[in-house]
Amino acid sequence: MSLFKARDWWSSTLGEEEEFDQGCLCVADVDNNGNGQDRIIVGSFMGFLRIFAPHPIQVAEGIQAENLLLEVQLRDPVLQVEVGKFVSGTELLHLAVLHPRRLCVYAVSGTLGNVEHGNQHQIKLMYEHNLQRTACNMTHGPFGGVKGRDFICIQSMDGMLMFFEQEGYAFGRFLPGFLLPGPLRYSARTDSFLTVSSCRQVESYKYQVLAVASDTDTRRETEQQKHGSGKRLVADWILNIGEQALDICIVSFNQAPTSVFILGERNFFCLKENGQIRFMKKLDYSPSCFLPYCSVSEGTINTLVGNHNNMLLVYQDVTLKWAAQLPYIPVAVKVGNFQDLKGVTVTLSETGYLQCSYFGTDPSLFQAPKVESREINYEELDVEMKELQKIIKESTKTQDIMPKSEKEDTLAIMAVVSTELDSVSQAIESEVGAEVVPSVTVKITVMSRLAVQKTILTVCVQRPLALTHDQFIFSALGVPRVVQCKFLLPLKLVCFPVQPLKNANHKLTIDTNKPPVSLSSLFPDFADPSDEEQVNVLGFHLLAGGKVTLLASKTSQRYRIQSEQFDELWLVLKELLLRFEDHFRKQGSNDFACSFSGPIPLPEYFEVIDHHFELRLNDEKFQELLSERAIQFRAIERRLLTRFKDKTPAPLQNLDTLLDGTYRQVIALADAAEENQGRLLQDFTRLKSATHLVILLIGLWQKLSKDQIAILEATFLPLLQDTHELGWEESVDAAVSHLLKTCLSKSSKEQALTLTSQLSMPKDTAKLKKHLTLFCDRLAKGGRLSLSADSSLQQAIIMPGSCATIPESDQEERVAELDPLEMFTNQRQLARKTANAAS
Repeated sequence: MSLFKARDWWSSTLGEEEEFDQGCLCVADVDNNGNGQDRIIVGSFMGFLRIFAPHPIQVAEGIQAENLLLEVQLRDPVLQVEVGKFVSGTELLHLAVLHPRRLCVYAVSGTLGNVEHGNQHQIKLMYEHNLQRTACNMTHGPFGGVKGRDFICIQSMDGMLMFFEQEGYAFGRFLPGFLLPGPLRYSARTDSFLTVSSCRQVESYKYQVLAVASDTDTRRETEQQKHGSGKRLVADWILNIGEQALDICIVSFNQAPTSVFILGERNFFCLKENGQIRFMKKLDYSPSCFLPYCSVSEGTINTLVGNHNNMLLVYQDVTLKWAAQLPYIPVAVKVGNFQDLKGVTVTLSETGYLQCSYFGTDPSLFQAPKVESREINYEELDVEMKELQKIIKESTKTQDIMPKSEKEDTLAIMAVVSTELDSVSQAIESEVGAEVVPSVTVKITVMSRLAVQKTILTVCVQRPLALTHDQFIFSALGVPRVVQCKFLLPLKLVCFPVQPLKNANHKLTIDTNKPPVSLSSLFPDFADPSDEEQVNVLGFHLLAGGKVTLLASKTSQRYRIQSEQFDELWLVLKELLLRFEDHFRKQGSNDFACSFSGPIPLPEYFEVIDHHFELRLNDEKFQELLSERAIQFRAIERRLLTRFKDKTPAPLQNLDTLLDGTYRQVIALADAAEENQGRLLQDFTRLKSATHLVILLIGLWQKLSKDQIAILEATFLPLLQDTHELGWEESVDAAVSHLLKTCLSKSSKEQALTLTSQLSMPKDTAKLKKHLTLFCDRLAKGGRLSLSADSSLQQAIIMPGSCATIPESDQEERVAELDPLEMFTNQRQLARKTANAAS
């Protein structure tokens, strides 16, 4: 931000909701008054044409109506306004107005007024040209060295230059290699036209070359050149500037040579007449407009540059001389002479704010008022100080980071899940391959005491669950806060009752400290009251999955869950524990507890991990193969394009066959990669289910607290989904390694080891499985999870003597390489032998 502001000499706001651009502003003596005062001509895209004669603003008077000489509404939008000698038989200045399909030339004249309303101005249409093509911009000048007259050249949107010699149309030429129109200017010294093409290069065309080139009004220059009729249009010189141009200005002053200025997107260039670069300036902002003007220093040129930071900067060649702040982004800038004040800067914004300003540092006339002296009442200050100290003392009593919520919260959210499934399922395009996919309605209530705009409610569920609406936007609701509400969905949404299985590959046994409970009373929504066998056994069939069987012992306090798939056990086991807690809570029992005797089924868990990692490896292979085939495909394309562009036909040498074969390979690999991505998403869901199961079993096995289970969940479930940059295996391995070297470490030597800060996809899962096995082993020997920095020292004192028998690192690695199931089995056998010896 500049220290100085552009001093406002005169300003006005033009219309309402009108738009303006670079060519909409012109400053010239359009009414030929001869007193050396310029007029400001402004055209808008709404079709309004205004002419101003600005006067300095008086504070008491404000903006006077006589500053606006003329305001008319034309039929079409105004693209550009220019002033020049456009009418034959006279050298007076006239106004040229460019519309999308018309070019109109007007005479502006004034009539002396005899009343207090002042002089009157009007415009008279001298002639107009109807254009066959949509216009973009125009330039004017004495084309061909003509004296006392100005001709007009209009560039169309499709790249045609249309030349008008005042009232008559001369000829039209298409620019070679045209794609999009760029800025266009005429150089009277070299009698040439300059533009910047879509190839990001400055091109100069001589007027004589344009005049004698083949007539291309019918857009058939290629056929004419083949038959030898006419001359080919060739640029006089070309300079590649490497960026698009916003504007071109050609200036010629007595103290400086003729120069071509080009404003780019990040640079502005100064060129000689032959296209050589005099200098260039790299800009550290995004420019919007510019204007070179005469400098007082010999051999230099000043340049005004406006940018999108509301700044107007003055450069002397490449040196920044001044910077002024504007109240808007200028899209056009000019310099004019008004009321005996020369060099006034005229700027126009996109929304129509027109301002005449000058650079300066007017002193501020503000003076601070004198402060009334009064006696200090020390007693009141003492009372106020005590109250403030009391408030500070009360606020520092608690060390909570988060502020306490009010008794009546300003924003609350509640979710109520329907007890019954929808009679007509609302599932649409479900990825679950079941014949019937049920749905359930969740009613979410948002309450607020204050009003706020555009509140967003987002609902999230885990795959493969889906939502009919995941986001709601309320126009007015509560204060800007974030609140969360978690809710449980019914089990019937993802499975339905089925006949139980007698045998299964995966079995888990859970112990309780309460008498056995009938399964039909725990799961009334899945049990058949008429079937007496369902008192002790129930079957669940997961949607698009397998069957899970739940058995209850008739004599003991044990329950068994079994299934053909390891990951499918988690959902039924989790639901069983929740219904246990709800059942005994209703009976008034608060000492209910479940336990798992172990060992943790790590081999089954490792199979799920290996399968997921294998799909990740396949994904990497598909990506590499796709990259190789894509490179091969582009190389063949380049070879074929070279053959096709060659003027002398040459055999393709089976390149077309090779291109077709490579294309088929790319499509096949893309289909295979997409199929593997779908399988990877499904398998990641299975991995999360298996991980939830392992966390649940470890919590029951070691009787972990809620805080320790939260650490387990953060360690084993760090990601919501896999990405190419970061996967589940490396994330979990880093987290488990951190716990092994902190709260589960057995010496300060392990704590000193640092972990790598960069995670990458491992070659295999051997290291991860080794760390997981070691993790469970240390938990089995008394280790406890904690995020405290001093947890390892406290653990060394609290842990029983069995923890001292953890082997050193080399032996520990050998233990970790053993089969986990064998290691835990040997451990239990050792415990039995010790118990027998003691008895």
